Amino acid sequence: MPQIILTCDPDFNDLALDEFRRDSVYGAPVAELAPGVWLAECDDGFWGLAESWQAKPPIFVRHLCPVDAVLPLTGTPDDIPGLAALAAAEFAAALDPDLAYSVQSRVLDTELPFKPFDLNIALSGSLTEATGAVVDVRDPAQVLSVVAARLDEDARSRLTFHASSTAADVIRNTQYAFMGLSPTHLNLSDWAGGVRRFAREDGQISRAEFKLLEALEVFRIDLPPRGVALDLGAAPGGWTRVLRQREQYVTAVDPAELDPRLADDKAIRHKRMTAEEYLADEPDEFDLIVNDMRMDARDSARLMVAYSRQLYRHGLALMTFKLPGTERKQIIDHAFGILRQRYEILGARQLFHNRSEITVAMMGKRS
Repeated sequence: MPQIILTCDPDFNDLALDEFRRDSVYGAPVAELAPGVWLAECDDGFWGLAESWQAKPPIFVRHLCPVDAVLPLTGTPDDIPGLAALAAAEFAAALDPDLAYSVQSRVLDTELPFKPFDLNIALSGSLTEATGAVVDVRDPAQVLSVVAARLDEDARSRLTFHASSTAADVIRNTQYAFMGLSPTHLNLSDWAGGVRRFAREDGQISRAEFKLLEALEVFRIDLPPRGVALDLGAAPGGWTRVLRQREQYVTAVDPAELDPRLADDKAIRHKRMTAEEYLADEPDEFDLIVNDMRMDARDSARLMVAYSRQLYRHGLALMTFKLPGTERKQIIDHAFGILRQRYEILGARQLFHNRSEITVAMMGKRS
């Protein structure tokens, strides 16, 4: 059966694998290669599952890549030229030379004597020499995914090996490289394993800023020039700062103080009150409403429903569902049911910068 590699936050393994089983009826996990990284058999293969997830993306699976070739590793630096040669032999014909590509490597076994960068350089050099294709790590149209990991005996018995691998290799080796080529958009994330990192900036107020940056990118939200945004539960002001960087006029609602670095920004209006108090104060209407408040997801959804009348007809909303403890699926379903009274759900994802939470994008229902 065709094999794939799925990646998720290990704290949400159960929900990610439920998504996989739901959409790959005869598929099954083979092995957890590292926390939250799963080798799996997939009945309709990478392409079938990936295309179905384009229409209805999963919430908890962050990254997906095909397994087109598996090579036993020796655990020595000699593996690098071997993998480079395999990349040229197996994937040069399938790589579109007119489209930019990148090699995205993950080395999950810490005992292997090389790093992802070493593999990326060697394999991309081999592929470019064979095809003339241009490497673009920032915006590739196609990706060669490489995952190097250790497997136990039971998982090894379920692998399909590259033709050059001998039976002795299969029995002797415990470390393997999994390789697959795919269009970037079918991988669910442009980043290896869905690990989207942002550079820390001078003036950054909180790590929560990364959540909003990632959400704007993943949900492809383009904010209107000189738009107006409402930040519920704004303190200390990280999301407000990100919105100001995107030229939004921000109403920041929170009884707590904002970071002093925001004090002189006249495009920020700080309402020192609760979200409920502000709602009773006949607030304005907004292009965007965001909510990262630390409260039960269902209560937060009810608050967003109450605020839906303050959203312009073209407006969007972003919020996080806090999901501590158990019964997370039931909480999500209940919160979605509440939101659907007034919103259309555009997407929901457990982003790399989320912790025990998911981020939800919405637009108001047209009445």
